[in-house]
Amino acid sequence: MTVIYPSPIFGPVHSRRLGVSLGINLLPEDGKVCSFDCIYCECGFNADHRPKKALPTREEVRNALEARLQDMQQNGPQPDVLTFAGNGEPTAHPHFPEIIEDTLMLRDKYFPNAKVSVLSNSTFIHRPAVFDALNKIDNNILKLDTVDEDYIHTVDRPTGHYSVGEITERMKAFQGNCIIQTMFMKGSYQGKDVDNTSDKYVLPWLEVVKKIKPRQVMIYTIDRETPDHDLCKATHEELDRIAALIKDAGIPVSVSY
Repeated sequence: MTVIYPSPIFGPVHSRRLGVSLGINLLPEDGKVCSFDCIYCECGFNADHRPKKALPTREEVRNALEARLQDMQQNGPQPDVLTFAGNGEPTAHPHFPEIIEDTLMLRDKYFPNAKVSVLSNSTFIHRPAVFDALNKIDNNILKLDTVDEDYIHTVDRPTGHYSVGEITERMKAFQGNCIIQTMFMKGSYQGKDVDNTSDKYVLPWLEVVKKIKPRQVMIYTIDRETPDHDLCKATHEELDRIAALIKDAGIPVSVSY
């Protein structure tokens, strides 16, 4: 019998950072909802991908996830992680906290050794319910590509208010119970150099990371084709150099090339 699972669940896929990952997408299948419009987003710019369909409901997500976990329990594979990712920002979903509660319950029921992870750009961590939900999961992976405001507005392109100072203060409030993820890349965008691998960007970023005191830092570079074709991967040597600086600061680090 062929089982077709509803759109909120995808995979499992092999994640270069997380292992065998069952994806949970809280956004419509026909577009993305995000508070960033990143020039490197592998899903494409927001302006070209506005969704026409409604967000999946809490019940739709819970039912789809349970159906998939039941099948995996019987037929495999066993997931290493249940990952909230997909086309946009998962914490933007109005019922994100309740969906996290459902996910933790289902994880404990079917695969108690699996981790629950959320990939977030951190723009909704000012909401108490979102902050509390992120504190309950195994891996709250929070984006901080740089601490340079001009770079953020050129590359990450927040669609609303964004303050590095406010974001980093909220990250500190996790008291070490968070993971920082940073994309390093090279190239240009509209004639502007967007290389954030140099000390000009790395050293101020590292000083802020030290103050946040995350339990881990994940650094990575472009993996697939981007909507802007003048962007380039950071080299192994450049990522290794940055990783060494993080290790010297006493913070565990993982590198994805």
